[in-house]
Amino acid sequence: NRERVYFPGYIMVEANLSGEVPHVIKAITGVIGFLGETKGGEPVPMRKSEVNRMLGKVDELSVQDENIAIPFNTGETVKVVDGPFNGFDGTIEKVNEEKRKLEVMVK
Repeated sequence: NRERVYFPGYIMVEANLSGEVPHVIKAITGVIGFLGETKGGEPVPMRKSEVNRMLGKVDELSVQDENIAIPFNTGETVKVVDGPFNGFDGTIEKVNEEKRKLEVMVK
């Protein structure tokens, strides 16, 4: 099962940002800084309503993604719209529901 990234490049941390904690977090490789009111300034905590909305959005996207069925069947003719075979017609040879991919024989 593959995890989906909803906020790429961001890490949400619940921490008491007093003392050396902000400096320890900033010292971690790959961490650029915190979101805040000013660039390089002190981190600003997210409001509870923002966290709930964000978590609600993530949950909504997870449910939505699972419920979408692949609307293609083996043997159907499709037109490739992207990639090296853009513009070619093909026949669906295999539908992989788990990976959400089609295997197409291009004509």
